Amino acid sequence: MIFLETSLDIPFDLDLLEQAALAALTHQSADGDLTIVLADDEQLHRLNRDFLGIDAPTDVLSFPASETDPETGAAYLGDILLSIPRADAQARSAGHPLVDECRLLVVHGVLHLLGHDHAEADEKARMWKAQGEILEGLGVRINVDR
Repeated sequence: MIFLETSLDIPFDLDLLEQAALAALTHQSADGDLTIVLADDEQLHRLNRDFLGIDAPTDVLSFPASETDPETGAAYLGDILLSIPRADAQARSAGHPLVDECRLLVVHGVLHLLGHDHAEADEKARMWKAQGEILEGLGVRINVDR
């Protein structure tokens, strides 16, 4: 199950973000619950500073949880937060729709929840390959090499 939380007016069907998350989980042969929070730059800047020590806004943050719901036994993978204003700016700069940028960021966030990273070149190559395959399966044709 995927929980979407937002207080922002989003100009596309939020089910598309759930589909992106489910596609990433399926691609990685993973299962579990997660939360996607659509936020503003200020919230992500604050979280980036407080939890990662980086005093700057960012487009997506992932907070892995690795917990189990005691009632259902379902794995809770964690939370993904997207900055909609930053995603919008990046989409405009790259010349593609906001929804596609958000789907990229959701896929990216899910991969982080599942243990992927891009700190080293070989890790980045694996993660970017997975992102590309997932997005291609969703029919999203954008450059993921940024």
